Amino acid sequence: MIEQKAVTPLFEWIALVLLGMAAAMFGSIVGLGGGIIIVPALMYLGPSLIGAPIDHGTAVGTSLTMLIVTALASTLSYAKRKIVDYRSAWLLFTTSGPAAMLGAAMTGLLKGAAFNLSFGIFMLLISALLIVRNYLKPVAREWPVQRTMVDAAGEQHTYGYAIWPMLVIGFGVGVISGLFGIGGGSLFVPLMVLLFRFPPHAATATSMFVIFLSSILGSATHVWLGEINWWILLALIPGAWIGGKLGAYVANKMSGNGLLWLLRVTLLILACQLVYEGIRQL
Repeated sequence: MIEQKAVTPLFEWIALVLLGMAAAMFGSIVGLGGGIIIVPALMYLGPSLIGAPIDHGTAVGTSLTMLIVTALASTLSYAKRKIVDYRSAWLLFTTSGPAAMLGAAMTGLLKGAAFNLSFGIFMLLISALLIVRNYLKPVAREWPVQRTMVDAAGEQHTYGYAIWPMLVIGFGVGVISGLFGIGGGSLFVPLMVLLFRFPPHAATATSMFVIFLSSILGSATHVWLGEINWWILLALIPGAWIGGKLGAYVANKMSGNGLLWLLRVTLLILACQLVYEGIRQL
């Protein structure tokens, strides 16, 4: 744990607000939630941002708590367009919520090199998935549960799923979400699109609602463990709220392909740095 400051200098506060805004905006556009940017940023920029190192448990806990605000802001924007599938979201949350608490409790078990290596390898996999997912074709299988959605524009979308695969996916993503302090949308969205043929925008919107629910439970565990820096969190929240709203707006107006490529490159660089640090600490 780090010593928390009573007062945060103005330029440090502004930097944290901008960090929260950028992470939330990227996360909202592609359904990531922003945590995959916040966690490594806090770990590496801690001395510059608050004048002291930030351990991985505090970075994860603070990030996951911030995601409550990011995901809520995005969900409210997506809800206005009627593209959040609440029924599917609650099904995913059935297992992802408790799993997020389990993952949060496990964060402290990964120390130093183990956490950096694990998180770095995970980010490498996510970077690869973000690069190839546009070239993969959805599974053609007809699933037993069929869903139809009519969005605010009056366009009808049909897709489907099976209950047990959804529950397994929810559990796996929930554990990763609580463990690394990320929303889980980096896995939810491509799996929903490729396996169950969710419309991409509906998958992103539904993912953000699941992230909102799961983050509440996961962050509660981190609060109980004392792995939250409240001053950093208070600085991140305004930016997260604005960024979540902006990201949902941008996702509605454009494909966000340029921003997505910037995110891919950023994640790749951060992943390589984490893996390098992990190997160096062994």
